[in-house]
Amino acid sequence: MILPIVAYGNPVLRKVADEIDVDYPGLSPLIDNMWETMYNSHGVGLAAPQVNKPIRLFVVDSLQIIESQEEDETDLYPGDEGIKQVFINAHIDELNGEPWFYNEGCLSIPKIREDVKREETVTITFDDENFEQHTKTFSGITARVILHEYDHIEGKLFIDHLPPLKRKLLKGKLSDISKGKVRGDYRMNFNS
Repeated sequence: MILPIVAYGNPVLRKVADEIDVDYPGLSPLIDNMWETMYNSHGVGLAAPQVNKPIRLFVVDSLQIIESQEEDETDLYPGDEGIKQVFINAHIDELNGEPWFYNEGCLSIPKIREDVKREETVTITFDDENFEQHTKTFSGITARVILHEYDHIEGKLFIDHLPPLKRKLLKGKLSDISKGKVRGDYRMNFNS
């Protein structure tokens, strides 16, 4: 089932999400619905707060990005083979590498894209959908997508990484989104 994406302005996007356990009601269907919603929205990651669930859950499919590279871009993200992964109760252990800029967007903030600086690698501890714990290090575009989604479960948005002047310039567009005056190309929830 395709779920509506919560739009900027909804308080759930600014809440630090709660940890869950194996008994969380309807977890398996929720994960399935998040995958379906993400693909329908042409995203590469989706966090539970974006579908109005304030829990520490997100899904990432960076394989889409890696596989869509042209032959002349094969070294664009060296060492990054991409992943399709569920992250539950994730916590960052370490950030490393040279920070780099990349143009990011967010399903909850339609029609806005900006260059965001993030670290090159992330080491993260998380449970998978079977509640088996993993500690893994990711790099390149996969690390970036993970960090973007991780921000969501910490109540942060990619626009929080922008310089104050850039955020000020976006204020009108963000206000329009929160008032439902902007539409995404997918189902959205503009109720704050």
